[in-house]
Amino acid sequence: MYNIYFISGIDTDAGKTIITGAIARYLHEKGIKVITQKLSQTGCIGQSDDILVHRRMMGVESFPEDQEGLTCPYIFPFPCSPHLAAGLENKQIEPATLKAATNELSNRYETVLVEGVGGLMVPLNEEVLLIDYLIECNYPVILVTSGKLGSINHTLLSLDACKQRGINIAGMVFNHFGATDPVITADTISVFRKQLGKYYPNAKLVEVPVFDEKTKPVDFSVLFG
Repeated sequence: MYNIYFISGIDTDAGKTIITGAIARYLHEKGIKVITQKLSQTGCIGQSDDILVHRRMMGVESFPEDQEGLTCPYIFPFPCSPHLAAGLENKQIEPATLKAATNELSNRYETVLVEGVGGLMVPLNEEVLLIDYLIECNYPVILVTSGKLGSINHTLLSLDACKQRGINIAGMVFNHFGATDPVITADTISVFRKQLGKYYPNAKLVEVPVFDEKTKPVDFSVLFG
C-alpha cells in the first residue's frame, strides 16, 4: 500500500468527490489514519466544499490540517477552471506549494487521498497541466469513471494518456451514478475491465452504487493489494 494516492476523474462530473469520500471512509473504518486533500477548489470562499463532503462521508469533524489550509491549498470564488480562477485573483497555482502540502500530510498520516480537479488535462497554470504534475509527483492514480454518454471515449483516452506518460494506474472505480440502461452499463463495464487489463494488468475495477442512507460500505480492498 502506498502512502499517497491520486484520485482523478475522466471529466468534471465523474464523481471524484464522492468516491474520494467513500474510499476515505473505508480506510478510516479499517483503522488506517487517513486524510483527504483537494488540490484546488473553485466556486468556494474560505473552505473547500469537497473537503466538507469527505469529512461528512468519513463521519468525522474537520481536521486541524483543514484549518491550516493543507487539505486545500488553493480556494477561489469564481466557479471555473483552476488556472482561470487563480488568474482572476491575480494569483497562480504553484505546483511546489501543492506538493509541499501533500508531503506534509503524508508525514502526519498513514494514507493521503489527493482529489484532483476535473480531468487529467486540466491546466493548473499557464504552463503546467494536471497530468504534467502527476508525472513529476509519480503518485499512483485511482481513475474514476462512469456510465454516462461519452464515458468510454474519455476513459480510454485517460488510460492511454497515463500509459504513454508512465503514470501508474492503481485501479479504476466505476461510479453507477448517472448510469441509465442496464444493458449499456454492463457493456460499458465490460469494455473498461478489458481495456484496464490491457493497459494495466495488475489494476482492478471496483463498482460503486448510487449512495443513499441505506448503501452498504463499499469494499475497496482490491485497490490497495
